[in-house]
Amino acid sequence: MTSLRFRADGSFRVLQMADVQDGPDVQPDTIRLIREAVREADPDLVVFTGDQIRGYDPAYIDTFLRRRGEEPGARVRAVTEVEARLRGIKRRNSPTASPAEAQAALDELMDQTRDKVRRTFAGFLGPIIEAGVPFAATYGNHDFQCGILADEQDDIYREFPGCLNPAGSLEPGTFALPIEASDGSGRVAMSVMMVNSGDYAADADTAGERENDAQYPAYVVNSRGLDLADSDGYGTPTPEALEWLGSVQDELGARNGDGKPVPAIAFQHIPPQEFYDCLKEVPAWTPNAVEGARTHEGHCYGLNHEVCRPGSRLGEAIGCADENVGEIAAMNAAGGYFALFCGHDHKNAFVGHVHGLDLGYAPTCGFECYGPKSRYRGIRLFEFHESDPAGYVTRMLTWGDLVGRYSSNEVRVWFEDHCVTGAVSMRNELRRPQVFAVLAGAMSLGFLAMVRSLISGKR
Repeated sequence: MTSLRFRADGSFRVLQMADVQDGPDVQPDTIRLIREAVREADPDLVVFTGDQIRGYDPAYIDTFLRRRGEEPGARVRAVTEVEARLRGIKRRNSPTASPAEAQAALDELMDQTRDKVRRTFAGFLGPIIEAGVPFAATYGNHDFQCGILADEQDDIYREFPGCLNPAGSLEPGTFALPIEASDGSGRVAMSVMMVNSGDYAADADTAGERENDAQYPAYVVNSRGLDLADSDGYGTPTPEALEWLGSVQDELGARNGDGKPVPAIAFQHIPPQEFYDCLKEVPAWTPNAVEGARTHEGHCYGLNHEVCRPGSRLGEAIGCADENVGEIAAMNAAGGYFALFCGHDHKNAFVGHVHGLDLGYAPTCGFECYGPKSRYRGIRLFEFHESDPAGYVTRMLTWGDLVGRYSSNEVRVWFEDHCVTGAVSMRNELRRPQVFAVLAGAMSLGFLAMVRSLISGKR
């Protein structure tokens, strides 16, 4: 594996790319954003923090999995079926086929899906490979839904030059990337930790019963309390991964010969519940407030600027698991950890300091999924110094800064930014001052027109 090392000037740069979330043909704007960010940052490492694959894309309709362990294509989401019809994609099925014929057909479909995954990887990795920058990837809650699980995706990533995902790690997406000192001594001066944060919570008593599109009326009323794609809540790191957070520090300390934990930053997809501690509860109609999700539903939140860095952005609720498995406590107990950064919530880009750690986000860098305005989609840059890795500097490299105000398809981005799926998201939209002003203005004009009509009718 390629060794990572601080530069001669003591610096080391990392780019975090979150939620590419695309199908086989990656959006040109996404590729352009990645290319411009790599050119601007001149990074030493790129980390992908999950949901690189848009697993629910119609391209994967025949092998789609709502949950691991299901029959491929057995329970396709209604929204995927609708999108497939709009794009003219038809499902392949042979109800009269023999078991052997059905298996052969499935094997062929899985091979086709593997090729589609390779096309996706080749699309967003292209600018990184061209620049000769090493990269690493962990996984989110949508990657596996294409039908190819994380262990096999790991193998596919390793087909590309520069991939640092190790074979034989604790689990796919959980591994350490030690960064050696600039003096060539081999001492580990810092480590980047990649953590697989899981995908969905498992409830053996209800799995397959509550996750169905008949829930839609209840979903419209309370989309954050009951998510059709996530009726049992999001997943968490495994107990083995939590234990690893400590044992890997022991290993690095032993490697250095002093037994001390090394300064470390962790990257994963789904944020733990402590991210809510970067926020403060606010009155329901506070401008730009967002309603909490699931265990935090019924409460509205805004950024707590006393703990958040300047430039932080909150655009949606924190999509954490219902259960707190003690990941932050495990990091603090292990020592050395100074930050945890996530993706998952496409509109969030804040960094707060709570529980002795920096907790932060990168928003989506993709243009095929929901997210903020084009100019706010971006990639997070970290600049570390060997003398004090915890004193790092971070900033967003956004489309607006690197390319321009608008993307090549602003109509699509506008709908992705203003996507309303239920009463909660409608209320969040109304809390946006510009949206409220436009609707209030339209209603005022409508009221004036009605008054004029009544006056004219009396004449």
